[in-house]
Order: sequence, then C-alpha cells, then structure tokens
Amino acid sequence: LSPTLSVALFFAGLFGALAAVFILLSFGTDYWLLASESCQPDPDGSGFPEWEHSARSPGTRGDVVMQEGTSGVTLYHEGFFWRCSFGGNVGDDNLMWKLWFTNQPHSKVCMHAYLFPFPVSHQTHNATEYETAIIYRGFWSIFMLIGVAAVVLGGFFIICAAPFASHRLYKAGGGLFLASGLFLLCVVVMYVLWVQVLDVVDVYVDHQRSTVCPDFQLSLNYGLSFMFAPVGIFFCLLAGLLFLLIGRTIQINYH
Repeated sequence: LSPTLSVALFFAGLFGALAAVFILLSFGTDYWLLASESCQPDPDGSGFPEWEHSARSPGTRGDVVMQEGTSGVTLYHEGFFWRCSFGGNVGDDNLMWKLWFTNQPHSKVCMHAYLFPFPVSHQTHNATEYETAIIYRGFWSIFMLIGVAAVVLGGFFIICAAPFASHRLYKAGGGLFLASGLFLLCVVVMYVLWVQVLDVVDVYVDHQRSTVCPDFQLSLNYGLSFMFAPVGIFFCLLAGLLFLLIGRTIQINYH
C-alpha cells in the first residue's frame, strides 16, 4: 500500500471518529437552546414577579404565575430529548453556572421535547399554527435521527472495510458520512430558521406581555449542543469525501 493512501486513511478515520463524537454529543445533550424569561417591576416599584411553574399537562408548556414581593427569572435549556427549566433570582450572578453545572434534577422541571418546540403551545398559538409547529419539529427530529444513524452505520462499514478489503465498503461508508453531514446541516439550518426567522418567538412574547406581564422579557441563546453540530458536520463531510476517494483509489489500483 502506498504511503499516501495510508496517510489518507489515517486522517479519514480520525475525521470520522471526531465526527461521530461531536454528532453524538450534539444529539445526546439537551443544550441546543438556552432561554431565560423575566419580568421587570412596574414603574411604581410594585409587582415584582417570581416565575413558577404550574402543573403541566402532557404536550403543553407550563404556565407561569406571579407573586408579589420578589423578582425572579426562569431559565430553560432544550435539546432533542428534554426541555428543562428552573427558577432563580434576577440578581444572582451564578445563574449560568447553575444552568450548566449545579441545576440538579430535584431543582428543575423536565418534560419530553420530541414534538413540542419551544416556545409553541396551545396557549400562545391557534390550533393550525400549533399543528404546523409540531410537523416542523417532526421533520427536524427525523433529519436528526437519520443523520445520527447514518454516521454510526458509516463508521461500522468503514471498520468492516479495513484493511482495504473492499472498495465498495469504503464508498458506502463515505456516502453515509456525506449523507449524515447533509441531513445534520438541514437540522442546523432548520433550528436557526425556527429561532431567528420564523415568528413563533415573537408571537409567544406578545402573548405573554398581553396576558401575563407587560414587561415580559425573553432572551434566547444557542447552547453547546448546537455548537457541537457544525463541528461534527465539518468533520463528517471531510471524512466522507476522503473515504470516497480512498474507495475509488483502491478500485483503480488494486482491483
């Protein structure tokens, strides 16, 4: 085997392993979206709210209730599997630390997030918009699952192809890595469109300001799970192209 082919296989395997790690981290952790809700006090100094969760029904987002005399914020983090929330004080400088490290299960409320994208609920959207949101989230979830399955299956094919046993397996593995990267790219683009372009967040904020708190504030940020996805996609596409090139080279030179 030529040194060039061995080097290409080494880097393809390295990129493939990194792609699998970052994609599985992105898929398995629930920090695609970070959000915080708060309400500023009224100008006369009254009405400091504290956000607390009421009982939830399956598939709906919990309402919040107001209490006098305190000021609070509710933090959310959401991923493929779960949407979790917990409360804190506005003046607490360690809110982000709590969000990432110290929010233990007993101090937060979690619900399944599979088909219920933040912040859509029956309370803030009509039935048609709610169903459309579920369909959108459904496609997002399907693309995510296909991308994860493709990178795992592609890695299995590459392992079976070593050492240079079959150019078809290298090509199949490379194609699966490329397919995984493209599907996950769609996942990232859909999530950015959901948060930044579509009006679901604005509708939710307007609803909360009209029914709960006139000074309602919502802050959205992308979390580490979201950041892992583009890195995984980059390595996935690189590995796919290299494996396809290796498969073609083996076919031409050794068969």
